[in-house]
Amino acid sequence: MNVSGKRKKEIQFRYYEIPQDEPCLALLGEAWVRPYGDGIDCLHFHNYMEIGFCYGGDGEMVLDEENIPYEAGTITIIPKNYPHNTNSTNFAPCRWEYIFIDVEAFLKEMYRDNQMYAEDLITIINNRAWAVESSKYPETGGMIRSIMEEMRYKKQFYTESVRGMILSLLMNIVRMNHKETNKVRKQSSGVSQMTVALHYIGKHYAEDLTIGDLAEVSHMSETHFRRVFQKAMNMTPSDYLNLVRVQMACEHMKKHTDSMELVAEKCGFQSVSTFNRNFKKILGITPYQWKIHPENYEGKLLNFKISAYKGW
Repeated sequence: MNVSGKRKKEIQFRYYEIPQDEPCLALLGEAWVRPYGDGIDCLHFHNYMEIGFCYGGDGEMVLDEENIPYEAGTITIIPKNYPHNTNSTNFAPCRWEYIFIDVEAFLKEMYRDNQMYAEDLITIINNRAWAVESSKYPETGGMIRSIMEEMRYKKQFYTESVRGMILSLLMNIVRMNHKETNKVRKQSSGVSQMTVALHYIGKHYAEDLTIGDLAEVSHMSETHFRRVFQKAMNMTPSDYLNLVRVQMACEHMKKHTDSMELVAEKCGFQSVSTFNRNFKKILGITPYQWKIHPENYEGKLLNFKISAYKGW
């Protein structure tokens, strides 16, 4: 199989936005028949769980540091903040389709009266990534394709139907991951250690995080962690943490009418002035300006750093 050669230890952040009132983001149709990996020599990760189905073609899926062959019928289940990439054989066109799910928001809404249970489920779901033949997990593969078909045609009551299927799919993923709890994935290289740090930031961004905390969970010295993170992400740990906090602040302001003081607190900023300073550094506008007209400014988040891209 002739796929890409030795991969650079660089990781890109590519984020998506789920349309308001939609149960998920679906990337379907001819736009996703393409060569994958052509000219891309680094891994990337997303802000939502990515679930893919390969309808045609073959190649190699890179999940963190594991290389897994794929072909028609392969399904992928990739948690948010999980470095990965898709490479077509000889860069020939493959047909993939994808759905992106905000697992945290979905389960916390579903189990609003039992947030601890929701957190437990989220932890299990984010425990590992999958690239596997759907024939080995036909129920999961069938659910994925059913969700895609509902999102493709959007018949009456499709949102209710998809929400029910997403819950069933997530419970299936919980079962799949439970069976793998005895398999320990090695965390040895910089890329794997970055995965740990990215997950930790995604879960604890609202807390008073220090670079020392991130270095500790990544099993590195603080100096070494700063160097590895900068090399992999093309930004400092502090810059990435603030990028995540600003992104979450934008999401929060879309849905709530909280004061700027409360938004700053909920998103991990120590004060409103710190919130305003970092928000303006990243987006070039104040939080208040964004809150009034978010549709005019959402694209500004794309321009913060070269490693932050929207979508593919």
